Amino acid sequence: MILLPQNTALVLIDFQKAIDHPSWGERNNLQAEENVGRLLAHWRRTSRPIVHVRHVSRFPASTYRDGQPGVEFKDVAIPAAGEPVLTKQSASAFIGTALEGLLHDNGIEDVVIAGVITNNCVEATARMAGDLGFRTTVVSDATFTFGRQDFDGRFRTADEVHAMSLANLDGEYASIRTTGEVLKSAGG
Repeated sequence: MILLPQNTALVLIDFQKAIDHPSWGERNNLQAEENVGRLLAHWRRTSRPIVHVRHVSRFPASTYRDGQPGVEFKDVAIPAAGEPVLTKQSASAFIGTALEGLLHDNGIEDVVIAGVITNNCVEATARMAGDLGFRTTVVSDATFTFGRQDFDGRFRTADEVHAMSLANLDGEYASIRTTGEVLKSAGG
């Protein structure tokens, strides 16, 4: 087991109420909120760095557009006083935000990523984190996605989309671990 350094940052991606809108369809990992709560509680209890990333869409039809209730954080992921909140408008939390500088300025070399959507913003952020040289972990059961059609028009379940996204990241860009594994590595 590899231990996570004390200054490992927990980066929560787009854990906002917008993702609960029925238009997204059926999701996987119904326990993701509980697992995010467990991760947050441990990071706060052990005084580890936490970064909240919120998405504000430029698209009028998006459930993430500004000025509506959906852009608010889910209750389990409301930032505590002093926890940085970054706002992004693209898939990666590194584009158009201060995330990379914030991590470097605080000597952070390890990041643990949880949030939504596995095959979109989580994957884009994890890829960039890995490319930028951060040791990156994606928490498989504290992320989730939705079923969708593939390029050939075949419907793929949320579990299939999630598994493929994690497979895309595993090894080259990130380590894929469960909440329990991450907590054990962080001394929890």
